[in-house]
Amino acid sequence: MAFKPKSESEEAMSDINVTPLVDVMLVLVIILLVTAPLLTQSVHVALPETTKTVANTKDQSLQLGIDAQGQISLNKRPIADLAALETTLKNELKQKPDTSLYLYSDKNVVYGKVAEVMATVQHAGITKLSFVTVEK
Repeated sequence: MAFKPKSESEEAMSDINVTPLVDVMLVLVIILLVTAPLLTQSVHVALPETTKTVANTKDQSLQLGIDAQGQISLNKRPIADLAALETTLKNELKQKPDTSLYLYSDKNVVYGKVAEVMATVQHAGITKLSFVTVEK
């Protein structure tokens, strides 16, 4: 084998070889792509049952109810529509700024109706909304 003697005109190579870096990065990307779907799956958990709790009814000012037919009532008074509900809630909020609202909804009410009522409550400016349920 013949070796070429190093001449003084040749300079040392000062570039970094990035091929190993690219190889490592590709392996990390593949690992990420394989493991990401496993992390996003929902976790099936059996939620615990709790003992009965007592609500603070001392400061309870508003009770919003939705019956099985979708009729809305505020403090057991029927409300004609969502616009009237929003107006009434805004008036209540002006009188008592820290108003909280308890939502009583029949279990047979369509979810869309509950969502509309919740959006109306939010538009009225009430931020303290609680759902009322019964113990099993």
